[in-house]
Amino acid sequence: MTSPAADEVRRALARVLDPEIRRPITELDMVRDIAVDDGTAHVELRLTIVGCPAADRIEREVREAVLAVAGVDAIDLGIGVMTPAERDALVTRLRGERRMPFGPGTLTRVIAVTSGKGGVGKSTVTAELAVALAARGLAVGLVDADVFGFSIPGILGVAGAKPTRVGDMILPPVAHGVKVISIGMFVDEGTPVSWRGPLLHRTMQQFLTDVYFGDLDVLLLDLLPGTGDVAITLGQLLPNAEVVVVTTPQAAAAGVAERS
Repeated sequence: MTSPAADEVRRALARVLDPEIRRPITELDMVRDIAVDDGTAHVELRLTIVGCPAADRIEREVREAVLAVAGVDAIDLGIGVMTPAERDALVTRLRGERRMPFGPGTLTRVIAVTSGKGGVGKSTVTAELAVALAARGLAVGLVDADVFGFSIPGILGVAGAKPTRVGDMILPPVAHGVKVISIGMFVDEGTPVSWRGPLLHRTMQQFLTDVYFGDLDVLLLDLLPGTGDVAITLGQLLPNAEVVVVTTPQAAAAGVAERS
């Protein structure tokens, strides 16, 4: 049995969120032993991975939450790392049973933004729509599927950001309240992406299955211009998606958009 003081500390820690997974650290089994004696709270914390980029923030917020509990004057905080088995169990629990969370039957509204040709503002529309929806309080994810001309990281101000890996699960960076993933986060700056269809298919599938977005209200996809391999793959994986076609008023651009 735990003491009333320890229960108060646990309730306080339940308000601390993992900034990447966006779930309470108590729900993620990151908080282990809690004890309080003589005004000192003893807390054992387990991070998901070695070198967790959110470690400093989590530690700071844990200390603030615990020291705000009435009757607690000091904290003795022990920090470790989950074992591989614990990490695998967490990944399995977060993913649930569904390997394709945004396919038919999903509660997430999936919107693919495409264009007939490049240079018409498709990526800008996608990014601004994502940020506007997030500003309304919706949970929004954005997949930059424009593999050869990715620009979403730059538009959203996360160029150079790298996703965190927990086992084989990928945690996407967050920009302006939007969880975003792009191939630009996995290649060196200035490196061209010259991929054939099978690799494009596997990449899109991985973005939809291995990236942990959590529960989303809306998932936006910034597609390549035209109706090539990526559009075909996403059409097969996400037959429930709605499509927004972006064009400029010129007759040539509008004609290509119509065919798209």
